[in-house]
Amino acid sequence: MPIPEIIEQRRSIKKFTDRAVTRAEIETLLDAAILAPNHRLTRPWRFYVLGPASRYAYGLALGERKARNLSDPKAAGTLRDTVAAEHRQLPCMIAVAVVHHDNPEIGEEDYAAAMMAIENLALTAVALGLGTHIKTGGVMGDAAARAAARVGDGERIVAIVNVGEPAELPPPKKREPARSFTTWCD
Repeated sequence: MPIPEIIEQRRSIKKFTDRAVTRAEIETLLDAAILAPNHRLTRPWRFYVLGPASRYAYGLALGERKARNLSDPKAAGTLRDTVAAEHRQLPCMIAVAVVHHDNPEIGEEDYAAAMMAIENLALTAVALGLGTHIKTGGVMGDAAARAAARVGDGERIVAIVNVGEPAELPPPKKREPARSFTTWCD
């Protein structure tokens, strides 16, 4: 499939089939990820492939954060447990972290490199007949979420990538053409 078509086919997949993602498929995704541009060749990315127990623990951390918004303790507990169970059932979950760098300029370059690595991973998934859902947010810094993913000191999670065979493909979202965001300079 030509690259522009792969880019057009990429979607955020929210429902996956029960088919397991093989270790070979995961390794193919990660091998593509590390081909991302990386100024200074710092190789800042770290990948944590979460098994069922780790996915459950991560889901508990996320569910706990979501449950804090509910005033009913029973509903909060149900929400927490539901989110944890949903995460356990995911076919594959990869935490992508970046190594902290004291130099802010290098830190920014490294973050950009990690995000480009994630895009390589997502596009390769499409080429393999898989789908991804890239998740970011405050939970990335949560101590329980970090512990679930076994992220090391001096690293921060920049995204969670759920991977699997899509159970359904959502329609493309309407997007404005690039010309709406483009300025041509002399």
